[in-house]
Amino acid sequence: MLRVSSVNRTFGDRKVLDDISFEVSAGRMTGFVGANGAGKTTSMRIILGLLSADSGAVTWNGEPVTRPVRQRFGYMPEERGLYPKMKVREQLTYLGRLHGMTTSAAQRNVDDLLERIGLAERANDPLEKLSLGNQQRAQIAAALVHDPELLILDEPFSGLDPIAVEVIAGVLRERASNGVPVLFSSHQLDVVERLCDDLVIIAAGAVRASGSRTELRTKFATPRFELVLDGDAGWVRDLPGVTIVDLDDTRVVIQLANPDDDQTVLRAALARGPVRTFGPIVPTLSEIFREVTQ
Repeated sequence: MLRVSSVNRTFGDRKVLDDISFEVSAGRMTGFVGANGAGKTTSMRIILGLLSADSGAVTWNGEPVTRPVRQRFGYMPEERGLYPKMKVREQLTYLGRLHGMTTSAAQRNVDDLLERIGLAERANDPLEKLSLGNQQRAQIAAALVHDPELLILDEPFSGLDPIAVEVIAGVLRERASNGVPVLFSSHQLDVVERLCDDLVIIAAGAVRASGSRTELRTKFATPRFELVLDGDAGWVRDLPGVTIVDLDDTRVVIQLANPDDDQTVLRAALARGPVRTFGPIVPTLSEIFREVTQ
């Protein structure tokens, strides 16, 4: 487990991280979301030792994160950092060797990765000859080549088309299912919502919310319900304790003054005819994000 505990960081007189704390657990994908300038990249760089914290601690399995420990991590920065004129397979093998792998082991991993992410046919092309999306795939492969014990990925889905997103997501899910903790940032909240087990929301350098996806949805849920009928739903506005949020002929979204009154509403609807849909509305990640960052 990776644990970030009460980390602070300033640049000059500007506080960039304000006492942030969160965990990335084994075998789980943790989405790290926030607006530009919220502190995501600074947090990741402190975890990797690229920046130092003013105070606080970063630990891996309860121990301080040292340089040898960081060598076992996989990191993908937001800025592409591979060699543009070097062939894809050649430089991924080289990066694997920098992490202590033998040439043969690195080549096996590289060939498997390139096949998995759809770059096998471009293995011997210089990186600069690849499209921006394929360069992003190669960048992700560079973070994975040495079978890291922890993955930290800064905007891994940037520039990828929907098919490539699914391919990379599948590779990351597989790593997580093998016990690797995965921390990734993304502005694509729909992708984060589909992939993450846990979520950390940061704004203005402070963690505003964190926990499992289910916990956060429960915590920020409002007593809203969707009701779909065969006939007009306008009569619902006459029920006591019911506020109409949205009404469109046979479909109505309501908010209850008392969430326990949901069965009263359902009984009233059934008394008038068939009920096609009735249930609570679960907030999306985008809705939770807006609520905690505004």
